[in-house]
Amino acid sequence: MKIKDVTIRQLQMRLKTPFKTSFGTLSTKNFLLLEAKAEDGTVGWGESVAFDTPWYTEETMRTTWHMLEDFLIPLILNKELSHPDEVTDIFSPIRKNNMAKSALEGAVWDIYAQQTNQSLAAAIGGTKDKIEVGISIGIQKSVEDLVALVDGYVKEGYKRIKVKIKPGWDVHVLRTLRENFPDTHIMADANSAYSLEDIDHLKQLDAFDLMMIEQPLASDDIIDHAKLQKEIKTPICLDESILSLEDARKAIELGSTKVINLKIGRVGGITEAKKIHDHCAAKGIPVWCGGMLESGIGRAHNIALTALPNFILPGDTAGSSRYWEKDIIFPEVVAKNGYIDVPQTAGIGYEVDMDAVEAFTAAKKEYK
Repeated sequence: MKIKDVTIRQLQMRLKTPFKTSFGTLSTKNFLLLEAKAEDGTVGWGESVAFDTPWYTEETMRTTWHMLEDFLIPLILNKELSHPDEVTDIFSPIRKNNMAKSALEGAVWDIYAQQTNQSLAAAIGGTKDKIEVGISIGIQKSVEDLVALVDGYVKEGYKRIKVKIKPGWDVHVLRTLRENFPDTHIMADANSAYSLEDIDHLKQLDAFDLMMIEQPLASDDIIDHAKLQKEIKTPICLDESILSLEDARKAIELGSTKVINLKIGRVGGITEAKKIHDHCAAKGIPVWCGGMLESGIGRAHNIALTALPNFILPGDTAGSSRYWEKDIIFPEVVAKNGYIDVPQTAGIGYEVDMDAVEAFTAAKKEYK
């Protein structure tokens, strides 16, 4: 396989409803979409999940474009590749910038799956024909609004409810949810909003039988999370702290985490995500796939990854209509009673709606 042409597009897609976390509120998603073309004409698609601002990691949409244009695309163009796993090695001299790397690597994986006439899920070793999905809900104006939203999603069949929390929006919120939904799988996502000084406060969450609390402490920490896990019964799930297989290995060895949230963009691509998945499986640590408000293309990659066997907990990959009035793929991703079918056709399994892509495109550049 030789990549002869890469096109970067900046897309602007407005969310159906604003998404609020402890960091801030997002109403419009600006992101990069990559279209890579191989020597034989096969086209693959990748998506960068970096936001406008560096509130999740240090990467932004603009830094991602810079890294792709000046470093990563030149490393890939016209290079003979026998397998997408080689991309990780090719990119290894470039430190971090994982969201930039994963966008281009994802497009290479899509091409490879098409050229070998297999679904992306099959190409990476997936074994499932459908995946369980949960829903992620941002901070709401009131607890009553949150309860109403959760009630709707429970009735739709979602297998797990994730709610964002922060100091002042935590114990009373989760208590109310558990009182209203005694049998529902509920987890809390703190996005690093707490410190070890909050141990006694966080111990209160043990009363609500949560599946887990996600990333309660600093985004780059694995030491303090181990201390916190010894003090609370609720399983800690690490997200932002896990950028590589090495991070996962160390966190598990230290006892910092009992669950890991795997995001393709955060760890630098599908190849690294598979390595983390395999290590977690060997250590008895379940994984699940987190969401970054992806369009249908990023969502398709998440579905393929979640087909791997150790994704035994419902992820954040809800249907397209949860976020967008119109997605950029057809058919759109549809969740039925808490499940999404894993596409069986070659590549990512969805057709790209080029009319929609062009309608949402704010900037575009081609590299040959």
